[in-house]
Amino acid sequence: MNFWKSLLAAFLALVIFSVLSFILFIAVLAVGLSGNDAVVIHPNTVLHLKLDAEITEREYSNPLAGLPIVGQTDVPRIGLIELKETIRHAQEDDNIQGIYLDISHPRAGFSSLEEIRQSLIEFRESGKWVVAYTETMTEGAYYLASAADKIYLNPEGEVEFNGLSVEIMFFKKLFDKLEIRPEIFRVGSFKSAVEPFLLEKMSPENKLQLTELMNSVYGHMLNRIADARHLPVERLKEISDKMLVRNAALARELGLVDSLLYRDQFRDHLKTRLKLSGADTVTFVKYGQYRRSVSDYKSASNEIAVIVADGSIMPGKAEAEQRIIGADTFVEAIRRAREDDNIKAIVLRINSPGGEFRASDMMWREVTLARKQKPVIASMSDYAASGGYYLAMACDTIVAQPHTITGSIGIFGMMFDLSEFLSNKVGITFDEVRTGEFGDMYTLSRPLTDAERNYWQKSLDDHYASFTRKAAEGRGLPVEEIEKVASGRVWSGAQALDHKLVDVLGGFDDAVNIAAAKAGVAADYKLRFYPEQELSIFEQLMSQWEEDARTEALQAELGDLYGWYQQVHNLKSYQGVQARMPFELRLH
Repeated sequence: MNFWKSLLAAFLALVIFSVLSFILFIAVLAVGLSGNDAVVIHPNTVLHLKLDAEITEREYSNPLAGLPIVGQTDVPRIGLIELKETIRHAQEDDNIQGIYLDISHPRAGFSSLEEIRQSLIEFRESGKWVVAYTETMTEGAYYLASAADKIYLNPEGEVEFNGLSVEIMFFKKLFDKLEIRPEIFRVGSFKSAVEPFLLEKMSPENKLQLTELMNSVYGHMLNRIADARHLPVERLKEISDKMLVRNAALARELGLVDSLLYRDQFRDHLKTRLKLSGADTVTFVKYGQYRRSVSDYKSASNEIAVIVADGSIMPGKAEAEQRIIGADTFVEAIRRAREDDNIKAIVLRINSPGGEFRASDMMWREVTLARKQKPVIASMSDYAASGGYYLAMACDTIVAQPHTITGSIGIFGMMFDLSEFLSNKVGITFDEVRTGEFGDMYTLSRPLTDAERNYWQKSLDDHYASFTRKAAEGRGLPVEEIEKVASGRVWSGAQALDHKLVDVLGGFDDAVNIAAAKAGVAADYKLRFYPEQELSIFEQLMSQWEEDARTEALQAELGDLYGWYQQVHNLKSYQGVQARMPFELRLH
């Protein structure tokens, strides 16, 4: 009897799964077909850019987007490169009269915001207009909105304008309670990525570099806002330092916004701009829809390869959704670009705080080989530090934004001694037999011996010497000059220019223009992006569904603690020799 019950249950489960799979397949097919419909843009249309999204370097297709499925995350992803191309297309589209910038809380770094901001400024310079309207704005949202002709705020809205901060999580007390002993090796007094495991607060060296870094970044931001809003920098700094903007009325009074409007009043304002009558309605086109009208096709006999390195550097294959730069994937991409005669130059678009040292070195090697055959230009985004700088330092020219976080030329190594935790907390003990003094170098079950610690430190010293030597060769400087600005210290792009770690301040478009000029193809080229998205629609679907469901479950369970969970979760990637940033700096 139990057999037949089990068989019937299995049969019903199979039927239900098949029906759900078929429905899902039809839904995905319908979305795919609708995505291929021609997008008709009518005259006098306003492009609605709602940028409360996670801004990534590239825009990877999400087969679940738009489907009412449990597990689907609320925050969309927008590719920076695709967004810039869409704004450029709208600039040349006679049917697009202006842009409505709808932004409250973008999830983007400094340089990404700067790239978008510059695209909006170029859109305005073409003779079209940009207006921003929202109920609330973070500091990053306001910085982006300052590129608009006018900024409008809800009468009961808020603007955050109170400066920057960096907060670092420290794990020492946790490890002390758990009786876990980190075995840490590092080179350089500023290589502070290991401080959270050794200290309960920042070292004086780390506070110094972070203070100077934030002052450099924020100083650039205030200068750009001052130019846009026609306000003295000193006045903006006073408003920020004293947090004088407590409500919408004060934001208007202090000149940060132009008018206070409810949404219906804002629509009336748009009608006036479009010269519509009161009975007419404003025609909007959303970014996602308008994006489908933008053709990436360009007929050209030459190509420039854009190889996107976005995320943490690890051995193996890349995982775009997890923002993992796989060394094998990157090496293969740059080798293909190097050996392709149609590709005349290469742009490395780097947005990485670093990662595993040997993986970084593998990619550096391929960059040096490519540079011997064709121009290779580095374009730094939000981060290009530690391993991220390792990728850039062999390039012909390095282009960075003023507030790119870069440098951090240094490495560290880490292992964990779990012997007391396992013995005292769990009740597990170990014993071993080995040949020779170094028979078990990677153990977690006992402390390292003095001889093993000495070995690991010397090995790290050798890696650091290799890092600084290769950086000096790439930059055409004596090793002694590189060592003065190395030691694991991070710099803003503006600081890095002063220290000759980068060559030019600018964005992605500037890097592409430099590559085209060096290759002699400035008037005839098109871009080809690597790595290409190779997953099938079914693989994308399953991967996206699984990831979204896991993320939503954790966010629901942890709430505001989810961000802290992510930091703890990332600890597993710190084992071994690392060329990695000590923190993540975001504009809120």
